[in-house]
Amino acid sequence: AYPKYSYNYGVADALTGDVKSQAEHRDGDLVKGQYSLVEPDGTVRVVDYTADAINGFNAVVSKHGHAVHPAPAVSHLGYVHGK
Repeated sequence: AYPKYSYNYGVADALTGDVKSQAEHRDGDLVKGQYSLVEPDGTVRVVDYTADAINGFNAVVSKHGHAVHPAPAVSHLGYVHGK
């Protein structure tokens, strides 16, 4: 049978912060797809890929947005040495 399919899905869970999507299309020996996800630093990683019998699997990864890192925790510990 001739292999041919298409699918896609996405997740956006506000409770866990899990945000990702995937789409793929196959027509014979050629597969093309893309997936993306939100990294812990808030940037979005996007991977576009192709696969075929001649070139194998190839992926191009890009990152979008600006990383947001939490401010470091500051601790002021008072220490009094007893006499």
